[in-house]
Amino acid sequence: MGIIWAIIIIYMTAMVGIGFYAKTKIKDGNDYHLAGRRLGPIMLAGTLAATEIGGGSSIGVASKAYGEWGLSAGWYVVSAGIGIILVSFVAPFMRKAMATTVPEIIGRRYGRSSHAISSFLSVIASVALTAVQITATATIVHVLTGFDLTWAILISGIVVVFYTYLGGMWSVTLTDFVQFFIIVIGFAIAVPFALSNAGGFDTVLANIPPEQLGFTKIGWKTIVGLIILYFMTFSTGQEAVQRYYSARNEKTAVIGSILCGVLMTLYAFIPAILGLIALSAFPNIEPNNALATVSVELLPPLIAGLLLSGVISATLSSASGNLLAVATVYVKDIHGPIMKKSVTDQNELKLSKKLVVLSGFLAIGMSLFSQQIIPLLVFAFTLRSTGPFAAYLLGLLWDKVTPNAGLYSIITGTVVGLTWQIAKEPFGIMAVIAGSLASLVVFLIINWFEKKKGVPTAPSAFDSNNNISV
Repeated sequence: MGIIWAIIIIYMTAMVGIGFYAKTKIKDGNDYHLAGRRLGPIMLAGTLAATEIGGGSSIGVASKAYGEWGLSAGWYVVSAGIGIILVSFVAPFMRKAMATTVPEIIGRRYGRSSHAISSFLSVIASVALTAVQITATATIVHVLTGFDLTWAILISGIVVVFYTYLGGMWSVTLTDFVQFFIIVIGFAIAVPFALSNAGGFDTVLANIPPEQLGFTKIGWKTIVGLIILYFMTFSTGQEAVQRYYSARNEKTAVIGSILCGVLMTLYAFIPAILGLIALSAFPNIEPNNALATVSVELLPPLIAGLLLSGVISATLSSASGNLLAVATVYVKDIHGPIMKKSVTDQNELKLSKKLVVLSGFLAIGMSLFSQQIIPLLVFAFTLRSTGPFAAYLLGLLWDKVTPNAGLYSIITGTVVGLTWQIAKEPFGIMAVIAGSLASLVVFLIINWFEKKKGVPTAPSAFDSNNNISV
């Protein structure tokens, strides 16, 4: 255990060192929020992948593989990879818009009301996603140290608040790049060691129920639903879109997105296999502790230290991206356009850092209350995606849209999505699909009706000088 802790401390110290280095690159709010729009394709792919391969795609997948989904839990990440490849078709339009946030584009096209609703949805969802990553990090700290989970959440949350406060998007991007490749390599090396120390392939197979090996146990309906969910959340989620906005140019946005999707797909089933090994060797543990338990009990200390360091850093980095999203949306979309408060470039940087601290402590409180990973993750994705989905994408891709089409589709999609989820997803249809379909249908009907009445088309999404009005 001492070697594992030594590696984790050295690794985390190196990541903080990168954060301090990144701080020297920050001169204004544009650097803090968008890394100066200078990310190349490799850096973009690395930061996108590390952002999404956090708690849900590592600890969460191992937990689900240990529990109800078995081997098919890997589809959770494959679906994410497919979803982000689909986003590559939209990525050039995102970068071309020269925006900073998702609500900014919605505001340009549909006016102040749509802008306000989408801004608040984005902020709430991003805080919830931060809570997910704090919980994921805390489960590892809990297993390694024996700390009560409450204390582990508090420690993890405070670390991520400091991490984000320090260097903004530059800090997140540089550390993401290192973390992603350490995670992939670490997980790949971990599997044969864990398998051998659990008694070998035959022993593991004999100790787990046969149905846990079903490649599609999760069900094709869920797989398709996850692909749609991820396409929606990557194309409308602030922490992902903000990275596309940070790309050097439109071509970079496309290449980085495709490369990220391929890398995620290659990684997908590794944490699921580790979850099954945990089920074989430790059948009575808490599912959320599956990955950490395998690492501590079945891996050599050096590999366990590297693996857990990468996972801890990735979950912290995912949380960092979401905290940065909260600060960015508030500063760019709420403080000025909605609350009518002016802010200078220098004050914008100070305000962003204050928002990181405030939203970080809100996320800690949510994590303490929920202590869940994938259920809260899906709730946040549903909240932020179902309403704005049609308005944002069609606003980018289609010139002839009307303001009310955006507004009513955002309201309808959000209400239907959340109601569907509260109703426990009737007919087995995911809430995100029900809400997005409702959003799309309402958008198309109102847009057609208003165009027939001669209602003027909304302003362009690519006019960064367009003032957000009624």
